[in-house]
Amino acid sequence: MTQSHSIPPTEGSRRVELDGARKTALETGRHRLVVTGVVFALIFAILMGRVVEVSVLKEGDEPRLARSPAPVEHIAARAGVVDRNGHLLATSLPTVSLHVDARAFNRAKESPVETAAKLATVLPGLNQKKTTQRLKSNRAFVYLHRNLTPKQQYEVNKLGIPGVQFERQESRVYPHGSLASHILGLTDVDGNGIAGIEKSFDNQLRSTTEPVALSIDIRLQEVLREELTKAYAEFDADGGAGIIMDVNTGEVLAQVSLPDFDPNTLTKDDKDAQRNRATTDVHEMGSTFKLITTAMALDNGTVGLTSRYDARKPIQVARFRIRDFHPQNRWLSIPEILVYSSNIGAAKMALDIGTTTQKKYLKKLGLLDRPTAEIPETSSPLLPATWREINTMTISYGHGIAVSPLQLSAAISAIVNGGIMRPATFIKKDGDAFIPGEQVFTARTSRQMREMMRLVVRDGTGRKAEAAGYMVGGKTGTAEKQAQGGYKEEQLYSSFVGVFPTSAPRYLIFAALDEPKGHKGTYGYATGGWVGAPVVSRVVRRMAPLMGIAPIAEEPLPQPGDPLFIEAALRR
Repeated sequence: MTQSHSIPPTEGSRRVELDGARKTALETGRHRLVVTGVVFALIFAILMGRVVEVSVLKEGDEPRLARSPAPVEHIAARAGVVDRNGHLLATSLPTVSLHVDARAFNRAKESPVETAAKLATVLPGLNQKKTTQRLKSNRAFVYLHRNLTPKQQYEVNKLGIPGVQFERQESRVYPHGSLASHILGLTDVDGNGIAGIEKSFDNQLRSTTEPVALSIDIRLQEVLREELTKAYAEFDADGGAGIIMDVNTGEVLAQVSLPDFDPNTLTKDDKDAQRNRATTDVHEMGSTFKLITTAMALDNGTVGLTSRYDARKPIQVARFRIRDFHPQNRWLSIPEILVYSSNIGAAKMALDIGTTTQKKYLKKLGLLDRPTAEIPETSSPLLPATWREINTMTISYGHGIAVSPLQLSAAISAIVNGGIMRPATFIKKDGDAFIPGEQVFTARTSRQMREMMRLVVRDGTGRKAEAAGYMVGGKTGTAEKQAQGGYKEEQLYSSFVGVFPTSAPRYLIFAALDEPKGHKGTYGYATGGWVGAPVVSRVVRRMAPLMGIAPIAEEPLPQPGDPLFIEAALRR
């Protein structure tokens, strides 16, 4: 039997085995390093992505926003509104509104009362009672609050309320607040125009990005509002209205109604303030109508400047008695009837004109129909049901017919601009956009009227409208308001309508207060000469430099009863 023995490995074979083990170990280590590197690279990439997400795409410590499962609604931008110089008056800004899926909220077993209280801590003005009811409603979509600021949105998110969601919307913003509120109007919560220019141009504002350019000059708007507000407070009036108009184009450069409102923060208490007293309120305008009566009498050839009327005694017609507030107790020339504001002289002049002619001119001047201005808040005038002789007489001095300040301003503009009637407009007019207008009075009549309006301010009832160097002309208006079938002497509508410069009028200013109260400084008076005329004077002195009108030296005028005045006027 042979015995077998293992052959010991040689030195070379041992070296081969050791080299193989080393290679295997190195290969394994290399693989592990690659895998480890890949893992670290992935972790680093995830971390970097998170850093970018937190630091760039979101606020640093903001929790994840609640999101609606439904697509977010994107509302098309509503075009802006600007003044004649391009200054922004109305615009739309992106905002966020808060709503809730009340079904999801109720499934979470949250307390509606406690949740409403929590929301009220971050949303000032939130009605907790209504919010509680909405949370209980079990409806899929219920608005809780509109127009949240970014900070409010963030704070609501931190509350972690189930079902709370946000919706991107637009908020209408009026940078000048209440300054032009009655002209601009406002929109509802859904962005629909519901008043003023916002309503009239709703479709245009929705369908284009081009802003609507108004005729308003926001600088003059500020001047008129400030000065009218001073008088409104001084005389403790119930209301006020003011207008600045370009007499040659009919463009309304400023229009104020007091009290006014801020469309950015409108409340239920502002309901009366939303009424545009310059376009919707119609009043008997008192003696400002004597300008219209005199112009139609001169233009129609019924009278000349040399004509005179007996104003020594009041006129008695049935139960009506027509008398003068400043009686001169003598025969008065046509200029004197205006300067001394004679009701007797105007009434007799109107009788000579006749009812048919009176109505024809009033029709051409737009005083018998509702105005065609671009804002919807306008009213039709109040006219006699039956136009008798007594109506013709009282209308001659502004009683028995009620019109708006806007209508009166357009009519007086036609008297002073060369006799051309153009309807009032709130839209900027350039070049070919100007309305040709209708020639109502001759240029000669217009010149004669301007001279007499200047006399009213220089020597008559409108002295307080004077603004040195600017040749202001105009007419006072004081009318007792109707009440229970009669008139109340203590309730007045007091106004002044002025134009300047009378040598070549460019601008008309109307200022009126509703039921002003006199005081010691006015000796208890609250008539147009005390109330409206000073407003016009202050506005002229402030606006003239803005409009590039320099003071001029005025040639002296004779007295209204002086034949030299009449002869000079007749030669024109």
